[in-house]
Amino acid sequence: MSLFSVEDLKVHFPLPSGKTVHAVDGVSFQVAEGECFGIVGESGSGKSTTARALMRLVDPVEGHIRLDGHDLGTAAGEALRRLRPMIQMVFQDPFSSLNPRLRAGAAVREPLDLMNLGAKSDRDARVDAMFRQVGLHPDARRLFPHQFSGGQRQRLCIARAMVTSPKLVVCDEPVSALDVAIQAQILNLLKGLQRDRGLTYVFISHDLAVVQHICTRVAVMYLGEFVEQAPTGRLFASARHPYTWSLMASALSPERHAGGAPADRFTITGEPPSPIDPPPGCRFAGRCPFATDRCRTEKPALRRFPDDHQVACHYAGELEPPIPELRAA
Repeated sequence: MSLFSVEDLKVHFPLPSGKTVHAVDGVSFQVAEGECFGIVGESGSGKSTTARALMRLVDPVEGHIRLDGHDLGTAAGEALRRLRPMIQMVFQDPFSSLNPRLRAGAAVREPLDLMNLGAKSDRDARVDAMFRQVGLHPDARRLFPHQFSGGQRQRLCIARAMVTSPKLVVCDEPVSALDVAIQAQILNLLKGLQRDRGLTYVFISHDLAVVQHICTRVAVMYLGEFVEQAPTGRLFASARHPYTWSLMASALSPERHAGGAPADRFTITGEPPSPIDPPPGCRFAGRCPFATDRCRTEKPALRRFPDDHQVACHYAGELEPPIPELRAA
């Protein structure tokens, strides 16, 4: 059953020059209840803008966003305030997303007070329970954010997001600012909370290993568009888009040996096109080693393959990854 659906979402930002930044340009996906849907791509691909649009922190210019039957995309005023407890966000930087003047307990309690959730007399107990669930002692509620480590601050941010008992949590690069060892702890915490509280996640990341660990389905984003979308296992076993191959190749160790000789890395060169003036055909064509004239002039549709695999490439299914490690067994 689909809890959350997004259809043809577009977020454009007008510039004083009269031009427009096409930050997000027509993405569609559905997230089932209890699922973790990942969005992965390099910096500037539109991932974080998508996350903010889902939260209605920026307004889309087109498209539909529906949460548990409610039209989140057009809700405003009191209607939007009533939906806020159902959808919450964990931001990337735990150092800047907490008010340095608020004690930890007040920061976690703040959403309850702002949204008037539950009896006032019960809110402190609810905060204490939330502290325990994220692995912090309730006595820590008296401390200020600067008295916590980076991992502990992110636990506070997670507690603040979960305290309203949301149905959907948008996680925007929630571990990228943390050390690798702490990343694993936070990811395991998120998975445990999802299991215990029946949560649904939209998980934004540039790190393929993180996405593979926590997500059930993944969409690959490039210059405001989805170029590939599939169940996680299927994507990592048999990716079909050259951009996805390049992301996977960049995550492989450079010390690979096939037949006693180092294998050549599949790399792409150049910079992505400007989102102010995106090309008419495939937006990856200018960096793709397989591109033809058709790619540069005709926009590829997101075609559906078996096993719920979608790919926006004219030659999907005809091409093979150029390095053995990326080929399906």
